[in-house]
Amino acid sequence: MKVDVLRVDGSSSGRQAELPAQIFEIEPNDHAIYLAVKAQMTNKRRGTASVKNRALVAGGGRKPWRQKGRGVARAGTIRSPIWRGGGTVFGPTPHPYHLKVNKKVKRLARKSVLSYKAQEGNIVVVEDFDIESGKTRDMAAILQQLDLDSKKITLLVPQSKAKLLQAGRNIPTLQICEAKSASIYELLNCEKLVIQETAIEKLQEVF
Repeated sequence: MKVDVLRVDGSSSGRQAELPAQIFEIEPNDHAIYLAVKAQMTNKRRGTASVKNRALVAGGGRKPWRQKGRGVARAGTIRSPIWRGGGTVFGPTPHPYHLKVNKKVKRLARKSVLSYKAQEGNIVVVEDFDIESGKTRDMAAILQQLDLDSKKITLLVPQSKAKLLQAGRNIPTLQICEAKSASIYELLNCEKLVIQETAIEKLQEVF
């Protein structure tokens, strides 16, 4: 598949970039995408939710009233789960969340997402650029010239560039990722996937 390469001012460079068929033209596998995204989101969970059971709630060491004679239930502690302020039964406790997905499934999921984006015409290839000023307004101007300022974008770059990241980090609709390490969710969670020209080579190296 060939795609026109754009300049940062939105004009055509007169060249075309070849998107490898083994990455951008496969039959997408929805289940692989589901498993990969589910694993990524699960592994991000901190698992710190916690409540106190009756053993952990302070107080209640004394029997609140005598065993017999009052005509009420026989209570042994005011920290019983049936009392207000008592412990919680079967509440959450801290524990790790981990879901493993095989490498082949992850690779298939990434290819599937890239193929979906290509099929939908949501891939834009631009010439490599950096923003030496590191200013957000310069990045916003480029997005406007590319007619992408109103869309949610993932920008794939061949390697991390500090000034480029600095210029883009305050734009809520833009996320900048290295091509070789972009996650399934980052590729999927965008309306337009913008790829710098040499980042295509990095994708080929990964796959």
